[in-house]
Amino acid sequence: MTPEVAAPSRGPRGASASLTRSATLTAVASLLDYGAKLVVGLVITPLLVNGLGRSLFGVWTMLQQLVIYMNATDGRPTEALRLVISSKQGDDDVSRKRRYVGAALLVWLMFLPVIAAVGAVLVWLAPTITKVPPELVTPVRLTCVLLLLSFVAATLASIPESVLRGMNLGYKRMGWQAGLNVLGGGLMVAAIVLGLGLVGLGAAQIIAAAVTGLCFWILVKKYVPTFGVARPARPEVRSLLTMSAWLTGGTIVTHLLLHSDAMILGIVLSPAAVTTYALTRYAVRTATGVLDFTVGAAIPGLGGVIGQRQFERAAQIRTELMALTWLFVTAVGATILLWNRSFLSLWVGGHFYAGAWANLLIVCITLQTAFIRSDSYILDAALQPRSRVIVTAVAAALTIPASLVMTRAWGLVGLCVAIFLGRLVQSIAYPLLVARCLERAQSFPLDRIARPGAVTALLFAAATLLGERVLTQHWIPWAGGVVLTFGITLGVTLFAGLPAPVRRAVLARYKTMGRTFLSR
Repeated sequence: MTPEVAAPSRGPRGASASLTRSATLTAVASLLDYGAKLVVGLVITPLLVNGLGRSLFGVWTMLQQLVIYMNATDGRPTEALRLVISSKQGDDDVSRKRRYVGAALLVWLMFLPVIAAVGAVLVWLAPTITKVPPELVTPVRLTCVLLLLSFVAATLASIPESVLRGMNLGYKRMGWQAGLNVLGGGLMVAAIVLGLGLVGLGAAQIIAAAVTGLCFWILVKKYVPTFGVARPARPEVRSLLTMSAWLTGGTIVTHLLLHSDAMILGIVLSPAAVTTYALTRYAVRTATGVLDFTVGAAIPGLGGVIGQRQFERAAQIRTELMALTWLFVTAVGATILLWNRSFLSLWVGGHFYAGAWANLLIVCITLQTAFIRSDSYILDAALQPRSRVIVTAVAAALTIPASLVMTRAWGLVGLCVAIFLGRLVQSIAYPLLVARCLERAQSFPLDRIARPGAVTALLFAAATLLGERVLTQHWIPWAGGVVLTFGITLGVTLFAGLPAPVRRAVLARYKTMGRTFLSR
């Protein structure tokens, strides 16, 4: 889907600038963290591939996705806490906020037996799902146990982080998370160097989760002096439990929809195919992670605006977010279509490149997912996840069976086509749901997405054709080509894809963000 490009209306300048400042600082903190994660990933991924081997690296990827499914078993109390705190930023009742923290801990404890039960099943089935030989059954199960323990530690540790982000103070972690990413990467490298294999990687995750929890506890106590835990009353527990239930349902279907791809490839084809797929999509997933953090940085402030029922202003913010999303993902997508083959050849070897069609489809899925995710953030910020969950369940029910059939028939390309077609349900329904939340007219804006859609299609087609003909042999010309391509495509999208009113609004937002960054 492409952005709705209606001209936004103007909101209160002072409040808008304040939100932009907080969002910008949070985005800067997130980008710093993500930059560290990116560098760590670029350094350690070849080490993991070489140290584990192509097949075992695929097994590691599959185990990580298995544990991602566990996100649906913890009741999502920390996510519900973040959303509730965000919507009540202006509430001066400190004791009420502390009761919500207590309610989050209570919900977390209530779901611990569920985590244990589901985790036991995953541990038992892990060797069968990953298709490992008999001698690797025990190491795979032990690794799965360690990953599950790190998951439990991480969920508990995210409670103070949720309060910090809910209060729109996520930028206060600036530098801390970056250091933690480096620490986690160092632990993984140590595990490979010491020959500890999969089990060592699992142990590294536990240590990283424990240190992360300690750091965020220190941060929230410093910057949110009112932070604390109080015994929750029944209304707080009921409210948070209801929100958690819908978020849990949403997490289940979202993970089935977004994180079944590698599992389906591994089951239908082989773990080696998972490795090819994971490495081919590495660049686009890494680059668009920057966008995810940027959009996520604006959501706590947007939640406060919606909580105050300032729907006109919320609609303006949403329009700008969608325009920024389209600009970034289109420019990044075209750049990756042109240079991904060269990147993989230089990084891990050209034999890991999945081909032009797979590369194009992966980028298109990423573009589609970026808009879906942005609208899902807005629906959650409005404390209305119910409709989102229902639509996502329908999309998952269509996508997963189609993926199994089409992967068996056409391999990786078939998987990508099935994913893209299945998620069209969300691409169509989510904008209508957001319009209803913001009390806007509920109509799909075909006339307003035609122009940016045409620009995206032309850029992607040209980049795909050129990408199969360009292959650099060294990192310096590759890096120069990437920077030049991104700059050109960003300019084309900005001036060819957006009408003048939206372009002016986006440029004004960029200027405000730039001033905020330079003033730090």
